[in-house]
Amino acid sequence: MKRVVLKVGSHVLTENGKIALERLKNLVELIAKLHKVGKEIILVSSGAVAAGFTQLKLDKSKVANKQALAAIGQPYLLKIYQTHFAHFGILSAQILLSADDFDSRKRTSYAKDAVEVMLKNRVVPIVNENDVVATEELVFGDNDRLSAHVTYYFEADILAILSDIDGYYDKDPNRFENAKLLKTVTKIPQEALEENFTPNGDFATGGIVTKLQSAQFLMQRGKAMFLGSGFDLEDAKTLLIDRIHKGGTLFLPCQKDEFYKGEQIKDEE
Repeated sequence: MKRVVLKVGSHVLTENGKIALERLKNLVELIAKLHKVGKEIILVSSGAVAAGFTQLKLDKSKVANKQALAAIGQPYLLKIYQTHFAHFGILSAQILLSADDFDSRKRTSYAKDAVEVMLKNRVVPIVNENDVVATEELVFGDNDRLSAHVTYYFEADILAILSDIDGYYDKDPNRFENAKLLKTVTKIPQEALEENFTPNGDFATGGIVTKLQSAQFLMQRGKAMFLGSGFDLEDAKTLLIDRIHKGGTLFLPCQKDEFYKGEQIKDEE
């Protein structure tokens, strides 16, 4: 797992209408640790609309207002990232993409070439949906599916989604006390992929369904996805650095013994 895509959602990055600076700082520290052990990191970050709202209180129910908030918040959020990355001597850069960019082989190739240059020079690309023009994403979707496309088309080994949920359960853990965490998933039921979106938080636009759809997209293409907590990054760190699967859910395109071959990843007893 040399090249890793990390995706962090709005609900993790914001709290009480403000940027959750401590969580963002912890995320940057994790990326710095991954850099130290030779990982190439691409960060897909939500939060532009939420960051814009901290600067200008507009009615978020109107799409045009959300677009304006994204335009205000994107440079503000990037500045915060750059300031924290600078403490570790790491450069970061902004890449704004839309679904159309992946529909064009030429545009996908141009974007990948730029990313390759950044990663070669130890720069962290920070990717976000181009929210100012991508109205469908603002209304219906989330960066989950964008991060899956980034993982596949930019040839990463794994996508790690850091969320407000700590993994995938056999039933809704908010409703059922006996819900069990599924540590390894190699097949997702079709009905789970077709459920209605269940976003959490004022600025979240996806939910567990978009995460499952992202996992399905990658599994069908021979890639892996990890879903874990963005509030406590220990499970992500343990998996990506120590190669021990302690918590969270791994979505694998085949049986774990076959996928793990050569990776030396261990399940915690």
